[in-house]
Amino acid sequence: MGLALRYESQPDGSVSAKFLGHSALEGYSGVLHGGLIATLLDGAMTHCLFARGIRGLTAELKVRYRERVVAAEEVILRAWLEDEAHGLFQLRAELTQGGTLKASAAGKFVNQHE
Repeated sequence: MGLALRYESQPDGSVSAKFLGHSALEGYSGVLHGGLIATLLDGAMTHCLFARGIRGLTAELKVRYRERVVAAEEVILRAWLEDEAHGLFQLRAELTQGGTLKASAAGKFVNQHE
């Protein structure tokens, strides 16, 4: 099934993608399910690593839900690498809608090959 997101590498090293939900992805009427929001943020960070040729596995994910996300309105995802040491990658991601930050995440990833 998949979410069919197309990530684009940005000049600053981040990646971004657009996503449009629908009613089947709602947790409450008109509101995008929180589990899907976490999935989108995690996927953005994973794709940030893919853009660097790294196949990372999520070791830790911390999500901060700030405002409800309207399911039928487009969101923008953005993720970037903050730090890397000893095969542990620390990333951040944001989900915005209508120019407002709706959710953010911090994640720790390990290289799949280690």
